[in-house]
Order: sequence, then C-alpha cells, then structure tokens
Amino acid sequence: MAPGNFTWVTEFILTGVSDRADLQIPLFLVFLVIYGLTVAGNLGIITLTSVDSQLQTPMYFFLRHLAIINLGDSTVIAPKMLINCLVKKKTTSYYECATQLGGFLVFIVAEVSMLAVMAYDRYVAICNPLLYMVVVSRRVCLLLISLTYLYSFSTAIVTSSSVFSMSYCSSNVINHFYCDTVPLLALSCSDTYFPETVIFISAATNLACSMIIVLVSYFNIVLSILRIRSSEGRKKAFSTCASHMMAVTVFYGTLLFMYLQSRTSHSLDTDKMASVFYTLVIPMLNPMIYSLRNKDVKAALKRFLTNSCCSSNSM
Repeated sequence: MAPGNFTWVTEFILTGVSDRADLQIPLFLVFLVIYGLTVAGNLGIITLTSVDSQLQTPMYFFLRHLAIINLGDSTVIAPKMLINCLVKKKTTSYYECATQLGGFLVFIVAEVSMLAVMAYDRYVAICNPLLYMVVVSRRVCLLLISLTYLYSFSTAIVTSSSVFSMSYCSSNVINHFYCDTVPLLALSCSDTYFPETVIFISAATNLACSMIIVLVSYFNIVLSILRIRSSEGRKKAFSTCASHMMAVTVFYGTLLFMYLQSRTSHSLDTDKMASVFYTLVIPMLNPMIYSLRNKDVKAALKRFLTNSCCSSNSM
C-alpha cells in the first residue's frame, strides 16, 4: 500500500472501562473515592515511616517505597481516567499516551521488584534475626532500592520505545481506559513481532524472578516458624510477615488470573477488570493491609495524631 493511503495517528481515543453513557457518572464517583483513599492511605504510610522514630527499620523503609510506588502507579492512571468519565471525547495525544505507558511500566515493574525485596527482608529478619541489621544494613537498603528503580526505568524505556517504534495508522481507538501495550499493538499497521517478543521476555523474566524469590523466601520462613517451639513465638514471627503475605497474594493472584487464562476465555474486557484491580484497587488496599494488621503502624498513627493535637492546642 502506498504511503499516501495511510492516515498517521497523532492522537488516540480511550474507550474507558465502559462505553455506556449512563455509567460514566457512577464510575467517576467510585473511582474518585478509590483514588482519594489511595492518596490518603499511601501518603499516610509515607509520612509515618518518615517521621516516626520507631519505624526507622529496613522493613518500614521498604514499605515507604512500596507506598511511593503504589501512589505513583495510581496517579499515572486515575486522573486521566476520571477526566475521561466526564467528557464525551476521550482523547489522548500520541506523546501523552507514550508518557502514560512509560510511567505505568516504571511503577508496575518497580512494584513486582519491591515485593521480592520485601520478601527477602522478611526472610532475613525471621531466619537470621541476629544478623538482620548487618545483612540488611542501611547501605544494602539503599542499594536494593536504587537497583529496583534503575531496573524499572530501564525496562519501561526499552518496552515503551519498542511499542512506539511501530507505525500507527487509520484506527486510533484503544479498547482500554489507559494506554497499555496489548491494546496499542492491536492498532499497529507494522509487524509487531519485535515489541511482542520484548514484552513477553520482560514480563516473563520479571514475574518468574520475583515469584521465585518470594516463594523461596516464604518457604524458608514457614520452615523457620515451624521450628519455633512456643506457640507465642510462632504467632509473633508469623505476624511480622502476615501483611506482606496478604499483599503478595492479592497482587500475584491478580496478575496470574490475567495472564494464565486460556485464549478462548481471554478478552480485553477481562483485562480491563484485572487492570482496574492492580492499578487502582491494590494501591488502595495495601495501606489498609499494612496498617490494620500492624501494631507498630497503628501505634505510630496514634502518636502522630496525639502530637498533632498537642501542637495545635499549644498554638
């Protein structure tokens, strides 16, 4: 086909979670509440783990960065999604779409890596408690965080570059509520073998490595807990990793549900529901999981509120 017969895409149209006009306002209100709780919860975790002296341990250092990642992941998606619920023409420019995809990949890859880092942290804390502060020192924490962000940025740049190196012509309607790899490549008029290969290798490597670290860490954690003779000791050891186990289960459960479906039952509508869960719902749930089941965080919140009240009364 001659180049003159193509209409090159300069903007995309997002279909949203639903194309039904009567659902746009209810969806806007639901997602506004979810995003509000996400911002409040994650900012609360970031603030508490930054200012409270009793939360200055490696576990809460990693939790702070998980909250930053969750807040970033949700913020890349939610504002544009909320705006699109209120407007008729749900357009996004070519470069805005590329930026959103890149930002999403940075935070989702960082979250996968961070959950593995946190599993390793719990493994050292429970299996080698006497060496914990030596093995997971301040320098090691900074190194692990730096590698997590460096790897997520490099993965996002390579993946998003490969997706947007394709030619997009004629059709510009993305069957999703944000710019994601699969619905974008479905619109390409180029051979998508290379970006699909990059995406598959990247996703498989990220998930496999992270899950192996998590599974091996928790296998050893369970063995160590079972070797503890007193029931009180087992309960205390289990309570230190229960919140992380719950967060890992919810996150990986969603991803496995999304990627292990058979081709006959797989659909983009199913992808949308799963994407809503891991881009909006999980970032909202994580602060609740880590605060409601964590005595240290609840105690830190009480101290913070008490100090705030005392400061306001003294003024």
